[in-house]
Amino acid sequence: MSDYIVGLTGGIGCGKSTVTAMFAELGVQYVDADIVAREVVMPGSVCLNAIQRYFGDNILQVNGELNRAALRQRIFSNSADKRWLEQLLHPAIRQQLLQQLAALTSPYALLVAPLLLENKLQQYVQRVLVIDLPESLQLSRAAARDNAGEAQIKAIMAAQISRDERLKLADDIITNDSSIADLTPQIGALHQRYLQLASAH
Repeated sequence: MSDYIVGLTGGIGCGKSTVTAMFAELGVQYVDADIVAREVVMPGSVCLNAIQRYFGDNILQVNGELNRAALRQRIFSNSADKRWLEQLLHPAIRQQLLQQLAALTSPYALLVAPLLLENKLQQYVQRVLVIDLPESLQLSRAAARDNAGEAQIKAIMAAQISRDERLKLADDIITNDSSIADLTPQIGALHQRYLQLASAH
């Protein structure tokens, strides 16, 4: 098991996937909270069965998978439904994250989570690494990537903690306001640092 875990987080469109892939190329293993969140609602899962019972059959697609768009609409307008869903999913996701982290074997590992700080997952990591860029750039990159409207992205940004708060809680910061070439030395330096910290841990 990797005894040293770095929590990697950042707002929408800040380049978490790119940075994670670059660490992975250096042999660093990781668990991605977004992937785990999809795994816990796979067809046949306890969570999906509970969601179907609570929201009804029309919350499923024809192939039996969760209809995420329909679910988003339901919880967007109903805080009680949103609370119910969070109480079901958060413990299941957390348990799965911890199980997957326990199976990793690289000298240190990453816990990649957009809502690391919002969901208090930093208690499971030794350091918090924030990928940062100006909010205007965040907006344009997320819109281009997700083919989404500005209002929708602003709503997602508003649901996350502010950039200032995130930076205050960071142990390390990668600035991703330029090119991939600019990321390489930042990631290389942090990689060496984390290897040292992990061996001393």
